[in-house]
Order: sequence, then structure tokens, then C-alpha cells
Amino acid sequence: MKKSGILHAELMKVIGEMGHTDQLTIADAGLPVPMDVQRVDLALVDNIPAFIDVVKAVAAELALEKYYYAEELPGRNPAVYKALTEALAGIECEAIPHVKLKELSHSSRAVVRSGECSPFANVILQSGVSFA
Repeated sequence: MKKSGILHAELMKVIGEMGHTDQLTIADAGLPVPMDVQRVDLALVDNIPAFIDVVKAVAAELALEKYYYAEELPGRNPAVYKALTEALAGIECEAIPHVKLKELSHSSRAVVRSGECSPFANVILQSGVSFA
């Protein structure tokens, strides 16, 4: 049995298969998941698991070099924006229009659906490497 970290087997498989520059979307409960992209559905009930809890768990397992968030997030959901920037401090980031984020999610290895029920709580994580 795995001792710590992410216990969800499907999510760990996706993380383990990621290579440099691959992308993984972590989404709120409402983000549309493209039909041709793997869905890892963690949503249980409203707000469980919370978006930021999923982000923190994945960030602890995955080497990250960049992330993308919706430019609408800081104004429309400042608490989640603050938590996201704190959780991913020191990692390059780029704000893009929400419409573009949805389009970019089509090239993700997978979309991880949280139970988050607040606006614009979505992020695309870009994998880095764990060596220099």
C-alpha cells in the first residue's frame, strides 16, 4: 500500500506518465472536459475536494515549471487566486483569458475535476524536470 501522498491510482498513473512540458489541468466542478482528453474525476459533493487541496497534492508529486490561470480569477475569486499563488510560489505563471484556458485544456494529458464550486478555479500545470 502506498504510504503517503496521492492515493488515487488513476491520478498517480497520469502524473507518473508525464514528461517535460506535458500539461495537466486541475478544474473546478463546472469546467467542460474535452471528449478526447482523459478525465480524472475526484468530485464527491460540492467543494469536496477543494480545488486548492488538489493543486497542493499534485504540486507535491509533480515537477512544475509553469502554470496558467484565467485572467478573470483575481477579480472574480480573489481567495482562490491568493491560495493558488501561495501554493505555487516561485513557479513561472501566465494569466490568460478563460476562453483560451478552456482551449488549452484540450492539449492536456488529463483534466482532474475537483469538487470546487466557485468561479474560475482552474489551472493548467506544465511539467518540468526534476534534474538540471
